[in-house]
Amino acid sequence: MKKMERKAAVTITSRASLGDIVDLKLPDQRWVLEVLEILAGLWGYLRPARMTREEPLDGLILTVLSQNTNDKNRDRAYALLKARFPKWDEVLAATHEEIASVIRPAGLSNVKAMRIKEILKIVSDRFGDCSLRDLRRMKKGDIVEFLSSLPGVGPKTVACVLLFDLGLPAFPVDTHVGRLCKRIGWVSAKCSPPEIQKIMESIIPEELYWSAHLDLISHGRNICLARRPQCGECPLNERKLCLYPLEGDVDGR
Repeated sequence: MKKMERKAAVTITSRASLGDIVDLKLPDQRWVLEVLEILAGLWGYLRPARMTREEPLDGLILTVLSQNTNDKNRDRAYALLKARFPKWDEVLAATHEEIASVIRPAGLSNVKAMRIKEILKIVSDRFGDCSLRDLRRMKKGDIVEFLSSLPGVGPKTVACVLLFDLGLPAFPVDTHVGRLCKRIGWVSAKCSPPEIQKIMESIIPEELYWSAHLDLISHGRNICLARRPQCGECPLNERKLCLYPLEGDVDGR
């Protein structure tokens, strides 16, 4: 199959939610769904049933800790934080130094401690408690607006809280997802993570956001590695569904 055949795309004019993105080039939906079906067969069986946390604030702080580190360090820091301060109001009452010392395994501990303290203060002032359960009674647009106003919370963190903690449709784009979307050829090498999120949310059915996000991450961690992608082991390459082996690196690292 010639590489240009997989670049068929359509253009859509931005909706109000797309912000400053005026026009988006969308990949052929059949191509995207074919890839996702293959990845679901490859990685989906490893997935537990979809669940959301009882307290959305848990997921928000966990995602803040995940910034610029791996899952192992994030989980270790989160476990240490909850062991030292079982309740979020205890974290709010703790000093910056105490929090930074506990979450050190996650890296950037001073920055993250400051952000966590600021977030908890804003949440407590807004809702009267260190809890985000009230978000479940709010409209999605209002939730996005509130979360986006929090220090250190960007589109990926907002999307993670929506999807994994509130059960609302969103497609988080981390480094793995962004890299694969570029390498496969779904988006331009110049696309930013927020742009990739909007493009994929426009193409992927909402009911597939959860599994697609996790399966793309699994593929990025196990086969489509950042430095040495294992193209010889990739079923997408075998079926000529990925442009990377044909075009080389598209700045997806």
